[in-house]
This record gives sequence, structure tokens and C-alpha cells, in this order.
Amino acid sequence: MNLRLTAALGAAIAITAFAAQAAPDYSTAKVPPAVGKVESVAGTSVARLDKALDGIVAPDAKIERIAHGFVFTEGPAWHKGEMWFSDLRGNKVWSVAPNGKLTMRLDHAGGVDSFDTRFFRGSNAMVNTPDGGLLLAQHSAHRIVKLDDGMHATSFIDKYDGKPLNSPNDMVYAADGALWFTDPPYYFNDPVAGMTDATKVKGTQKTNNVYRYKDGKLTAVITDLPRPNGIGFSPDGKTLYISNTEPKSQLYKYDVSADGKVSGKKLLADWSKEKGDGVPDGLKVDSKGNIWCTGEGGIRIVSPQGKVLGQIVLPEVAANLTFGGNDMKTLYITGSTSIYKLPLLVAGERPMYTK
Repeated sequence: MNLRLTAALGAAIAITAFAAQAAPDYSTAKVPPAVGKVESVAGTSVARLDKALDGIVAPDAKIERIAHGFVFTEGPAWHKGEMWFSDLRGNKVWSVAPNGKLTMRLDHAGGVDSFDTRFFRGSNAMVNTPDGGLLLAQHSAHRIVKLDDGMHATSFIDKYDGKPLNSPNDMVYAADGALWFTDPPYYFNDPVAGMTDATKVKGTQKTNNVYRYKDGKLTAVITDLPRPNGIGFSPDGKTLYISNTEPKSQLYKYDVSADGKVSGKKLLADWSKEKGDGVPDGLKVDSKGNIWCTGEGGIRIVSPQGKVLGQIVLPEVAANLTFGGNDMKTLYITGSTSIYKLPLLVAGERPMYTK
């Protein structure tokens, strides 16, 4: 959800970034029909950069595409036996079963009826709640909503310090029940519309924060990152990981105290000079503490010490990922127009409240 991701997708819809003239109206542009089908596709591979990867992803493991025909997929979460995800630019929430069965769960998911389909203004991250529901991040509504079984949305968090949020992006529950989420400006910072941070609507947040919400209190715990995006915790809950999308492609780690305060900011990786499409966006952590994060050229599997063990390559940009299946040993990837899966030998970290 940034300049480089938009550039990578430019072949699909020709645009001129920061165009001075009025852009065509894509609000009613025809979106290709979504298809659920398990199949092999060209251009997928797993690059093995360290022998330790063989204990995480089997050497003969194959990446399969299980659904395609979306505008830009994001925000995946394992929920009720299926992988749920947002079409961030298609303004819908979908779910796909391991066998490729596809279900459209929510239309107008971003909080508005329609928008230019080139813009990142739909819904994004989802996370399971203690009572079996879902939280959903809505870019256009600048809020996080709670969805019940009937997919009715009620506002959950929509302001900080009396002002609207920017565009809530990625979310995770900590072991103590606190909700953490990132809030970059990608609703406003849009090259197609000629928008930058300076064109934020009056009254929104001046900084792009990482928040913690617990016992009804919302706290901005990190305020100095230009573009916080993906978020995750180590298995013991003592380390917080944040991917920063731009202007530099970076992965940070922080120490987390029992009361939710962060300290000891450390740059774990800098991929600003790496080649390939994509940027640090979504991330997840497996049960062994390895960090799986999107970035230039694909998804990197990074040890807790910061060593890159391998890289997953797709024929399109991967924005996010999650673990699923009853044993959490399937990696699901939101790859722009498609959803992919890869069997694993190591279980992913099971998110709080995920059954």
C-alpha cells in the first residue's frame, strides 16, 4: 500500500503517478470475476539461503494458487476453518477454504459504497476476538470495526486523542489481551490521487503511530516510524516486530515489558538496497520465533537473530501472509490478485483467540 506497490501493479491499470490532470473514474471499473481453484502456477519458488530452512519448509514443498481474480489482496486471518482476507482495492472481504471454495463475506468492506479501484481505500487486517467474532480495519472509515456472525459492523476504535485514525492497517492481540495495531497514512498518501501526507484531511493524526488498546484505553506506544505496517510478537511475547515500509525498507524489534511499554528499539534488517518488487508490509511469526515478512523480491524467512534463511518468490507482489489449518502448518499468502498456500514443517504462531 505505497508508491512501490502501486508501481508494481501499474501494468494491470496504466496510470501516471501524481498526474496533474483529472484521472478517469475507476469507481465502477469492471473487476475480473474471482475464481477459487487449487492449481500450480509458473513463477513460484522457495529460495533456500540456509540449510536451517529444510527443517521449516520441506525441500519438495510446492506453492499452490487457490484463488485469483482480485484487485489487491491484504489482511489475511484464519477464521472458522477458512482463510479470510480483504480485497483492499476491491472493497470486499472474502474467505477461501483449503480446497479453493471461495465465499464473498462482506461488500463495501472499507466503510463506503465505492471508490476508485486504484486506491487503497477498502478494508485491511482482520483478527479474531475473544467471543469468536472478527475485528476489521477500514481505511475509508478511518476505524476498526467489530463484525458479528451476521457480518454487521459496529465501531470498535475510531479516534485517538479526539481525532480520527489515519488508515488502520495491521493488527495483533498480545497474550495479555491488549490489541496492538499500526496506523500508516495510506488512505491519504496516494500517488494516483496526487496526495501526500500534507493533504491529510484536517484533524487526523499528525504522526503514523503504533497503538496499544487495553481496558478501554488507547495508547500511542511508537510514534517515530514514518510508515509502520506489519506487526507481530515473539512466541514469549517479550519482543515486538514492526515492518517499516518506506522511505526505507526496514524491520525493527523492540523489548516489551509486562505493562505494554516498549524500549530498546533495534534495526533487525534493512532491505532498502534489495532488488525486486514489493516492500516490507505484512509479517507473521512462527512457533520457533522466525519472522516471515514481505519485502523486495518476495517473502523472507528471518531467524530471531536477523539471518535470512530463505525467500518465497511469487509471480506477483505479496502484501501479507498468515498461518492456517488446524495445526497452523499451512502458510497462506495474499499475492495482489491471488491467494497462495504452502505446506510447512513448523507451525506458525497461533494468534490469540484463533481456534
